[in-house]
Amino acid sequence: MREAMAKAEVGDDVYGEDPSVNRLQERVAALLGKQAALFFPSGTMANQAALRAHTRPGEVVLASRDCHILKYEGGAASALSGLQIHTLGANGWFDANELHAALPPNDPHFAPATLVAIENTHNVAGGTLFPADELARVVAAARAAKLALHLDGARLWNAAVASRVTERELAHGFDSISVCLSKGLGAPAGSVVAGTRDLIRRCHRFRKMHGGGMRQAGILAAAGLHAIEHHRERLAEDHANARALAEALVGAKHLAVDVARVQTNIVMIDLEHGTADAVIAIAREDGILLGAAGPRRIRAVTHLDVDRDAVLRAAKTIAEIAAAL
Repeated sequence: MREAMAKAEVGDDVYGEDPSVNRLQERVAALLGKQAALFFPSGTMANQAALRAHTRPGEVVLASRDCHILKYEGGAASALSGLQIHTLGANGWFDANELHAALPPNDPHFAPATLVAIENTHNVAGGTLFPADELARVVAAARAAKLALHLDGARLWNAAVASRVTERELAHGFDSISVCLSKGLGAPAGSVVAGTRDLIRRCHRFRKMHGGGMRQAGILAAAGLHAIEHHRERLAEDHANARALAEALVGAKHLAVDVARVQTNIVMIDLEHGTADAVIAIAREDGILLGAAGPRRIRAVTHLDVDRDAVLRAAKTIAEIAAAL
């Protein structure tokens, strides 16, 4: 990947003249079955530009409980686009009946719902998949209600591997899709939004307004292209390592892991005693990097820089720390 970045052919992407960026955008659009795509510096900017392109201030976005666009994007939807986000369901998904029940009446006292946003896989739920059958029903219900659809597919690559379907199939029915290059795929930065040419033109304007125009961005795009071509299939290794981590922690003192919920590359570890921050700090001293997902919840993510031996060593260390609390 570093070699691809060093050899990247570059131009000025602000003027649409960077050939590496253009190739990346064309590749992602083709993978997702859409007309066009646009490269962004970050997943947050990608999501927020797409939300803004679909909506007007004062409207409502219907999304899953604890969705990234509400929980981890700094209040951007309200601050930048004047949107309210109404959350539904639990464990990373909701059904068509819940979507119908959330639709406001056609009354000036109520903010209109105009967009449905789905996160697949769902971060806070532990990298879980939106159930395929229910996803199809939700998409159909949104279409029937004349709502636009955005897919926060930061980990869509993981969803495709875990579901054994293509990214295009998972993106079917959505008006916009964001995908991240810097998570499981291992690129240093960048996300891409795909959709119709008209939608991407609107996203392009909002990218500019949000400060996302970059010049010789082909250096980053080359990393993203390398990741797409070489790192997608190997995500299955990360999923197997995540499950190995969870299984190794079963029965450990003072913690709990729901192995059945480990569907991709995220493992949520719940502590019976102590705090997540305390465990994370001790584990860091042993070279194990973890994140907090709550006062007593630890989030562990497997990726291409962590092999099976490292995962099992991490499980042993985490279990020892938790047992001593």
